[in-house]
Amino acid sequence: MVAGWSRSAALARMVAVGVCLVAVMAACGTEFNPDTGGSTTGAYQFGVQTKTSGCVASGGLPDHACTPGDIFANATKDEICVPGYASSVRDVPQSVKEAVYAAYGIASRNPGEYEVDHLVNLSIGGSNDISNLWPEAANPTPGFHQKDQVEVYLQDQVCSGKMDLRTAQIQIATNWLQVYNTIK
Repeated sequence: MVAGWSRSAALARMVAVGVCLVAVMAACGTEFNPDTGGSTTGAYQFGVQTKTSGCVASGGLPDHACTPGDIFANATKDEICVPGYASSVRDVPQSVKEAVYAAYGIASRNPGEYEVDHLVNLSIGGSNDISNLWPEAANPTPGFHQKDQVEVYLQDQVCSGKMDLRTAQIQIATNWLQVYNTIK
């Protein structure tokens, strides 16, 4: 027992730490196995949509049930770091963009109000699958212009060897705003 802590305070802190650990693991798509005290998968679940309508973006983030993010599984650091990679794989037809707006209940919009954005950007191996697309608003800030800064930052981190590709993909898929808040 830590000096100065009562047993109940120490137990409460241990429970709080455990709850936080399980929450972090869940956010990263890792399941916690209480029988072994460890993770069972250790992998973020890209491309697994559990909802395709009634989607609601909140606080600058997509509805993760609709837009969990998706990647080209075979994309490598060597490929994504070649200038022009993102434009060479970009392929989102207007019909898919309209389906994204419909899933999020956006029937009308003004020019520049939204963009159908890749949650995991193409420049770090994100895919064109609808599970990686969402209507990102320009306002309030941070909006899609600020997310562009995060995309450039993460690609630079990967291509300079400061971060591995999978880590960058998971960071932007789980909460790009956290990355933005560290770089602004």
